[in-house]
Amino acid sequence: MFLNGHCIRGILRDDQSDFSRQIVYQKSPPMPHDHNHDHSHAPAAFNRAFAVGIALNLGFVAIEGFYGWQINSLALLADAGHNLSDVAGLLLAWGGALAGRLRPDARHTYGFKRASVLAAFLNAVLLLVAMGSLGWEAICRLQSPEPTQGWTIIAVAGVGIVVNTATALMFMRGRDSDLNIRGAFLHMAADALVSLGVVLGGALYLWQGWSWIDPVLSLAIALVIVLGTWSLLRQSLHLLFDGVPAGVDLPAVRALLQALPGVTGVHDLHVWAMGTSDIALTAHLVLQDGGQDSASLLHEAEHRLHAQFEIRHVTLQLESAAYALQCALRQGAGCQ
Repeated sequence: MFLNGHCIRGILRDDQSDFSRQIVYQKSPPMPHDHNHDHSHAPAAFNRAFAVGIALNLGFVAIEGFYGWQINSLALLADAGHNLSDVAGLLLAWGGALAGRLRPDARHTYGFKRASVLAAFLNAVLLLVAMGSLGWEAICRLQSPEPTQGWTIIAVAGVGIVVNTATALMFMRGRDSDLNIRGAFLHMAADALVSLGVVLGGALYLWQGWSWIDPVLSLAIALVIVLGTWSLLRQSLHLLFDGVPAGVDLPAVRALLQALPGVTGVHDLHVWAMGTSDIALTAHLVLQDGGQDSASLLHEAEHRLHAQFEIRHVTLQLESAAYALQCALRQGAGCQ
């Protein structure tokens, strides 16, 4: 069925035949459609944000690394290294987003949407490794604090706050709807926080002359970023193993399908993430005896699933009660 540019498939099975009959209903006038389910539900493109963010951060890494080396500031050198890892993170996230837009083929029937989930996972790992390195260097520097130049630190890190905040803002609107974009946003927001800490460290050094404040602030910032990144790592790993996406209540989905007119049972229900912004569902619906209007049933199911759970890729198999008793995937025979 074609509804608002989406397709929903219904497979009707009964106990009188040894074959399945796929029913595809379409509104009039007919619309061209490719039945490989290559739907375009990608979020708004962030190509410009990625390109600008990478360019700005590469330029800032060069500036920060140079001045950090000149004045022997661990905070600036560590922040430069972290910014370099963020450039890699942005490239990774961009690559995952672009790969997710590749069309499916005969060997990759879902396309490469999962690449964005993998990119989010690798981004989290990269950020955790960078913070571990920063923490280690800070601990080493605590054992032998060295003097530095407070005003240079403040000026350079101040530029970093502007660069990283501007880049983070370019990804802000997509952080809630796409885990991959959220990873890019967290990288940039973390960098802005690190730069802010460096500015504070420079100010405290000028005020009190505390040479140990630089590594202590670096440790504190690393801890905050690790805590913020942990959820990204956990969620992306969950999706890589086909976990139910956050925001989808599986019992509520089952109840919604069970409440559809004429439906007496639901089994073989599966919900998973095809990418960081695409959710798919498959289920078997057992119908009561009688002539249900399959088109209306599928229309209502698609509409409710989309409206309540943002599930757009829906495949439903409609079964008679007699066939459901024989179904190898019914509850109690390996089905949930």
